[in-house]
Amino acid sequence: MLTLFAIGAAAYSAIEILWRGFTHWTMAIVGGLGLCGIYYINEKSATQSQPRRCFFCSMLITALEFTAGIILNIMLHMGIWDYSRLRFNLFGQICLLYSFLWFLLSFPALKICDYIKNNFF
Repeated sequence: MLTLFAIGAAAYSAIEILWRGFTHWTMAIVGGLGLCGIYYINEKSATQSQPRRCFFCSMLITALEFTAGIILNIMLHMGIWDYSRLRFNLFGQICLLYSFLWFLLSFPALKICDYIKNNFF
């Protein structure tokens, strides 16, 4: 799990840097937890269709971002991100657009999990 966490932390941070031009160290934690969760979803729902698994993965990442946003941005006033200008947002912490993008990114994430499982575990 530590390997999955490290890969997820690095990948999530890299995606943020490519998308926004910067990241915050706390997002590495979200990414690490996210990939561990995606691996779990992939294992426990192997008989489900890939789009269905991607939906579950997207919901997991969205839930992690919402939880992190509530703690970091609202409770601790860190101001790491604010989606309040985007349509269909919830408290400015998550939005439908990014949930959809996480759905799309879940396809390669599931492939990465399969590769890790087949070649390292």
